[in-house]
Amino acid sequence: MIKIKGLVLAGGHGTRLRPLTHTSAKQLIPVANKPIIFYAIEDLRDAGINDIGIIVGHTEDRIKNIKETIGDGSKFGVKITYIEQDAPRGIAHAIKISEDFIGNDSFITYLGDNLLSGGITDYVEEFKNSNYDAGILLAKHKTPERFGVAIMNGDKILGLIEKPKKPPSNLVMSGVYFLRPSVFDVIKKLKPSWRNELEITDTIDKMIKSNKYKVMVKIVNGWWKDTGKPEDILEANHLVLNELKPFNKGEIEKGVTIRGIIAIYEGTKIRKGCFIRGPCIIGKNCDIGPNVYIGPYTSIGDGTIIKSGEVESSVIVGDTTIDCNKRITDSLIGKNVMIISADNNVPKAYKLVLGENSFVSI
Repeated sequence: MIKIKGLVLAGGHGTRLRPLTHTSAKQLIPVANKPIIFYAIEDLRDAGINDIGIIVGHTEDRIKNIKETIGDGSKFGVKITYIEQDAPRGIAHAIKISEDFIGNDSFITYLGDNLLSGGITDYVEEFKNSNYDAGILLAKHKTPERFGVAIMNGDKILGLIEKPKKPPSNLVMSGVYFLRPSVFDVIKKLKPSWRNELEITDTIDKMIKSNKYKVMVKIVNGWWKDTGKPEDILEANHLVLNELKPFNKGEIEKGVTIRGIIAIYEGTKIRKGCFIRGPCIIGKNCDIGPNVYIGPYTSIGDGTIIKSGEVESSVIVGDTTIDCNKRITDSLIGKNVMIISADNNVPKAYKLVLGENSFVSI
């Protein structure tokens, strides 16, 4: 029986998500109140993969945060092995340093800051029962120049190119790769790219163009998101909240108006006069109101207090206090942030990206 392992990449500096990533890994930023990397681990587990390596690296704080958040994998029902990478040297380099962990097993590499609707179970089953040497998932994207792009001739793939200035198609590589141990031979012959990294794009490109290897190519049916920028996090939050299942484990006072699908966790209190419009998720031990408006596509993390104001289409990581009587929209707000009013001017809408332990007066 073929054994398949998982490999989740949680390195990278996350420069496009600063200041949130100054103190924590980008893969731990929550979407619908769950760290992004959890989705990757759960997708692998749900596909029957319970032996998972996680690539971590670059700073002690990020390594510590990831290890403390994920643990040994028991809460997911899997076994986690941590593999340290000394610097961000490319996806293929991360795979290369995992050879001892992978051994002679097939494996699925999953970028820890990616989200894929519908999971990967069907793709894993097809790969496991095939003679493919590698497999990729392609997704249509409006800015393909940000990714590895497929060179196509009709339905046939001819090759791949990394971040081209003039993309040959709008089909890009999503962050899930299906691989056999033979990929290590290909990677060992790679030369660093212009970014001085070992590219997974170059790796699969060589396999496609070689007569020696057979590559599975699939186009994803649902949505796929790379969450590399704040607007990507917010869009991913929209997509996940669209699939939210409603429940209430908190306390809702009389005089609260709720519209749409809302999920409220235990210990949370929604005070009178509040208007909550879903889809929206509110974590544990939050205190909302009175007379606060929470709009659609908002995720509010544990321990958040919102005394006044309006929040819509935003992600609040948690342990944050908002008392500003202003309208906040399309914002990504880190942990332990305080936002208060500076004056009594007519409310406006504010768009914010705030890191941990911030203090803002607006």
